[in-house]
Amino acid sequence: MKSLQKIGLSLFLMIGTGAFAQELDANLQLRPRYEYRNGFKELMKDGSLPTSFVSQRSRLNFNFKQDKLKAKLTFQNIRVWGDVATTATADKNGVALFEAWAQYDFNAKWSAKVGRQVLSYDNQRIMGEIDWAQQGQSHDAALISFKPTNHQLDLGFAVNSDAEKLYRDLYTTSYKHMQYAWYHTSFSNLNMSLLFLNVGFQYKEVPTNELEVDNMQTFGTYLSYKKNKFDSNLGVYSQTGEGKLVTENTSINALYAGLNLSYSITDKFKAGLGYEYLSGKDQDDTDSKIKSFNPIFGTNHAFNGFMDYFYVGNYKNTVGLQDLFAKLTYTSNKWQFNAMPHAFMTAADVIDPTDTTKKMDSYLGTEIDLTASYAFHKDINITGGYSQMFGSDTMEVLKVGNKGYDNNWAWVMISVNPRIFTTAK
Repeated sequence: MKSLQKIGLSLFLMIGTGAFAQELDANLQLRPRYEYRNGFKELMKDGSLPTSFVSQRSRLNFNFKQDKLKAKLTFQNIRVWGDVATTATADKNGVALFEAWAQYDFNAKWSAKVGRQVLSYDNQRIMGEIDWAQQGQSHDAALISFKPTNHQLDLGFAVNSDAEKLYRDLYTTSYKHMQYAWYHTSFSNLNMSLLFLNVGFQYKEVPTNELEVDNMQTFGTYLSYKKNKFDSNLGVYSQTGEGKLVTENTSINALYAGLNLSYSITDKFKAGLGYEYLSGKDQDDTDSKIKSFNPIFGTNHAFNGFMDYFYVGNYKNTVGLQDLFAKLTYTSNKWQFNAMPHAFMTAADVIDPTDTTKKMDSYLGTEIDLTASYAFHKDINITGGYSQMFGSDTMEVLKVGNKGYDNNWAWVMISVNPRIFTTAK
């Protein structure tokens, strides 16, 4: 926190004599979150005990605007309470740069942005901020935007390396390069987006040790419709390209579809139904193709249950997933309550490990998610939740553990977001 204080003080001194044409806004976020994990991400194992901890995000945001120029700096520290001694002389994680970008508006339609930035589109299923994760997600990228009336086209580019170098060598920190195009328009009550995303991953070829790059393409559409008390959205995406499966190069052929329908029964109560399909690969499929869909940069915690059994740093190149769910929302004054039950099934066959001639039931289990939030103050929000997983025999095979245990998860989070300085009038 001393580093954040020094950064903030330095910036305040720098703009102490700022011109009136400039606008500077500074705000702070403190977000401690308590979690009790007893079967989170995977079923509890025999002999394992539940755990609990408090993690905290501390962010300092600076937003600058002057004529056609905009810029943003966001510093953050991510910690777990107690990860350093009370007399520590240094922080374990230090201060990281979450955002650092500048944007120039050439005119009302054209703009360009470069630097560390959040890339978030539509419902964040393919590209999102992952705000639930204390560290979030941001990219080093360049972005060109074209925004005529009722249309928007974003073109994004990135190329990554882990240091300044004299010679080429293997890069594995993240993706090697990325290019994407996102187009959005609307027709009365219907909104439509189109996405094409190409991501390249570098690897070393065996046995030649040649450096190669496999490219994966994700492309599709996201549609949303809202009229009166009814709203819905539909996402359909396909993945192609090349992948690495153990030591064998292979092609990618995967699909995704997601549908949500909701209706506002009253001003306070809303009900909805939804279904998601993420393709997978049968366990007895000898084809070398990768058939499992990968929501590559998505805010996956917001989908397929809050207990993060699927696609949150796990479940890659598996039998896929079907998720049938409902959502009930009740809002009253400063309170909001949500209940979301999920029924999970595989999208491809699971082979019984005790008898390889048999296929197991596709049903994985049922998860119940309950959440509540309270607007305690204009700058303070309190949220919490409880989730319970009722796993099946098939879940035990895919997520090694014991379905007979009381697999659950609970959390409480306080988000404090005060504005600490502004020159805006």
